[in-house]
Amino acid sequence: MAERIDRPEYPTALGAASLRTITLLGHDLAADVMGEVGFGELAFWLATQRRPGRGEVRVFEAVLAALADHGFTPTAIVTRLTYLSAPDSVQGALAAGLLGGGSRFLGVTEDTGRFLHDVLTSVDGGLPEDDDGWDALALKTVRARREAGRFVPGLGHHVHKEGDPRTPRLMEIAGEEGLFGPHLSLFAAIGRTHPQVLGRTLPLNGAGVCGAALADLGLPLELLRGFALLARTAGLIGQLAEELRNPVGNDIFLSVDLNNRPVEPVPYTSEEHL
Repeated sequence: MAERIDRPEYPTALGAASLRTITLLGHDLAADVMGEVGFGELAFWLATQRRPGRGEVRVFEAVLAALADHGFTPTAIVTRLTYLSAPDSVQGALAAGLLGGGSRFLGVTEDTGRFLHDVLTSVDGGLPEDDDGWDALALKTVRARREAGRFVPGLGHHVHKEGDPRTPRLMEIAGEEGLFGPHLSLFAAIGRTHPQVLGRTLPLNGAGVCGAALADLGLPLELLRGFALLARTAGLIGQLAEELRNPVGNDIFLSVDLNNRPVEPVPYTSEEHL
């Protein structure tokens, strides 16, 4: 009698296909999802495996809109230059831009969400119930960062020095939908109180408020940067579409190539980083 060999199983609640049907999240893809569920709603649903409410979709899609494009950022420039170098590789151009989503651009969304969450989970007792309580917690938080010689994630912007227009709008939308939770409350309090510690006023930037809003939606902290990259993918496709119609990649390349200036080499020494 032949020995029975158990086949491995790989459980998933996401997509599965049979001869005549495709299911996604337990629903018939063709009949129940296509033409019935918007992409933003589906992205949220895929990440949480629960269907979001209307208000959650509105806040989530507002975040995606806020992060889709912000002009000629490094992610946009490298996408255009990669396409200039390899026009046969759209995927390479998009990947190049997405790989630049780090601690200075896009990654701030994740950094801010994690930072606020760490503060909130370290609070002894209950969370504040009014603005005075949130302000006290924010002051304590900013002072601790200042004493440690560290920046507050989501605070400051190189262009919007007088205020990032995305920030109050996203807070307004979250408030309208009853989704202005503890992460946004703490972030807003940091905006009100940090001048008392830093001696100057800095804007709460759009990437940071997006991280706070996503965290209040209960999305996985480990995926916050992924949602920023999802949004920026749409923006980078737009950058490529514009590059096809009105190319500037070659001008950027030639600007650097024709204006480089030879200098004497400066040997690296390890003492520079001590």
